[in-house]
Amino acid sequence: MTKTITLLLVTAALLVGCNGSQNQETMNFEYPVAHKGDVVDDYHGTQVADPYRWLEDPDSDDTCAWVAAQNEITYPYLASLPARDRIEKRLTELWDYPKYGAPFERGGRYFFSKNDGLQNQSVIYVQESLDAEPRVLFDPNTLSEDGTIALGGMSISDDGKRMAWATNISGSDWRTWYVRNIDTGEDLGDKVEWSKFSGASWDEKGEGFYYSRYDTPVEGSELEDANYFQKLCYHKVGTPQSDDVLVYERSDEKEWGFGGGVTESGDYLLISVWKGTSPMNLFFYKSLRDPKAPVVELINEFEADYSFVGHDGGVFYMTTDLDAPRKKLIAIDTAAPAKSNWKTLVPESDITLQGMGMINGDEFVGSYMKDAHDVVYRFDIHGNRIGELALPGIGSVGGVGGERTDTETFYTFTSFLYPPTIFKYDFKTGVSSVFREPEIDIDLSGYVTDQVFYPSKDGTLIPMFIVHKKGIALDGTNPTLLYGYGGFNVSLTPYFSISRLAWVEMGGVFALANLRGGGEYGEDWHQGGMLKNKQNVFDDFIAGGEYLIAEGYTSKARLACQGGSNGGTLVGAVVNQRPDLWAAAMPAVGVMDMLRFHLFTIGWAWVSDYGSSEDPDMFPTLYSYSPYHNLTDGTEYPAVLITTADHDDRVVPGHSFKYAARIQEAQGGKNPVLVRIETKAGHGGGKPTSKIIEEVADEWAFLWKHLGMK
Repeated sequence: MTKTITLLLVTAALLVGCNGSQNQETMNFEYPVAHKGDVVDDYHGTQVADPYRWLEDPDSDDTCAWVAAQNEITYPYLASLPARDRIEKRLTELWDYPKYGAPFERGGRYFFSKNDGLQNQSVIYVQESLDAEPRVLFDPNTLSEDGTIALGGMSISDDGKRMAWATNISGSDWRTWYVRNIDTGEDLGDKVEWSKFSGASWDEKGEGFYYSRYDTPVEGSELEDANYFQKLCYHKVGTPQSDDVLVYERSDEKEWGFGGGVTESGDYLLISVWKGTSPMNLFFYKSLRDPKAPVVELINEFEADYSFVGHDGGVFYMTTDLDAPRKKLIAIDTAAPAKSNWKTLVPESDITLQGMGMINGDEFVGSYMKDAHDVVYRFDIHGNRIGELALPGIGSVGGVGGERTDTETFYTFTSFLYPPTIFKYDFKTGVSSVFREPEIDIDLSGYVTDQVFYPSKDGTLIPMFIVHKKGIALDGTNPTLLYGYGGFNVSLTPYFSISRLAWVEMGGVFALANLRGGGEYGEDWHQGGMLKNKQNVFDDFIAGGEYLIAEGYTSKARLACQGGSNGGTLVGAVVNQRPDLWAAAMPAVGVMDMLRFHLFTIGWAWVSDYGSSEDPDMFPTLYSYSPYHNLTDGTEYPAVLITTADHDDRVVPGHSFKYAARIQEAQGGKNPVLVRIETKAGHGGGKPTSKIIEEVADEWAFLWKHLGMK
């Protein structure tokens, strides 16, 4: 079935090859034919049609033809939008400033990242001291002409002599690890393949590293097949991967994954065992002083989150949310590991502990979240609070930490209107000083960020940040973009974004809602938006849109929504549930088929947050909001721009393909429903600057057009 819509085309070139007269300012065209199959599945007695099942195969001739036909419509249309070229020009101007990552020290050397401005990928530098001249250690831009090969991971040995680095090719989650000699800048010939969801942790002497991998996939199925039976391995530098040591696996637990890390002392290998995306994990360890030492299962129940902080001999310091939804710091003596012997050092408070580190000898540094922004406290070895880092305002902090022997740390502070600035903090004096700050081509004094709290459907107060020009009229005329995520314990805190800055500079309002399902208020907040509580997330988001209208920021004719991945699910669901509320919607790389997501790549891991259609108790919930399954023929949907990528092996593009075909079929109004399919890109990680600017220019131009702006 096809649907016909009318589009305004403003250049004669765009009319060539299309149906209709080349003299017309308007023209009709048909969406690409998406034939309907007769697939029907039985879910616990409920018959569910899946007419576009064939679009799950990204390599079939039919799918490739459909993708090409969609792009032949979408890209020319986006290019034709009147505001698009000036938006791309301004984005390019704003993006063109040096961007630094906070430095860190290994073996007396300092390492940091830098992007000159418009480089597709940031470059890694090394310097022998903070006063020495930096030199390029690794430039990912040399790996491909178009910037689609990125640095997918990096680990420096403790002596600062070797770097393990991994590629991120076309946005795929697969990683291949290599080893570079930092003195010479040359690679040593090591190649470690089929690693995914893993870093690299060097042993004490820098002779090799621990990493996690999956079995070699069947050729041609690397981007679709489910990933099970992860293994923890050790690679010795200078040897082939076939000689790597299998450190730990569980052939009886196909869903278990392993994160291996060596303690700063070199005494222990720590193994965090994860299962899906649940924050609950197991915690094992192995002595590295005794080659015959077994793996000890210190915590062997999936009942809470446990994160290692440091140790004194056999006493392990860990954060956990066991009986403490907002987390606490505990001490476990491995010689007497029974829970009854655990000691609480820093108890749970009324704000959320995000992470803890040990630095400056016997000091703990804790990063907390208070109403979706960061604060940082210092504690002594007994858990007594002894200080606080003075921050420039309400925002987000990254990078506080280091080695236990360090007396200084570098951290980054950022907010919506505060470009990422690197500070150096001296633990002896308690003073922070600016180490590096960027200069951008805009006067930020003309903008403001407000934080508001609005009631959701059930009365729960939801925080929301609103960014806009100072002095805007609250008369309902402002084009407004509401962004959300709401899942997997992910917290959205204030951070600087050139793309969003360009939006508010144009006169738009940007709003970010801290929905349930995230981690802003601890595990209770997370659980309030998962499994059977998922509808709370959609209610929270819809209430946010209604608040923006009620307070005069915007109107239904000028309100848009956006979200990616789990946030793409959010956008799809709220467009279905309240199509009248939005003038435009942009779901990106979304999970759109809630009945089959667990069958592809790492999708099974999301069952902990979503549930599974194979569970008769969860099926009704999933079916009730699944974006693909809840579209109604003849409904007037908003203008929709779906974005996905051909190499997304986290949320496979079949989700967006099937959803696009179905909503194009269902659309009963005149608003366009388009799918933008990026090539040589994935879920978003490692995307080159050039592609980001092009995509954002397309998105903002689409919104500007369909929010009625000139």
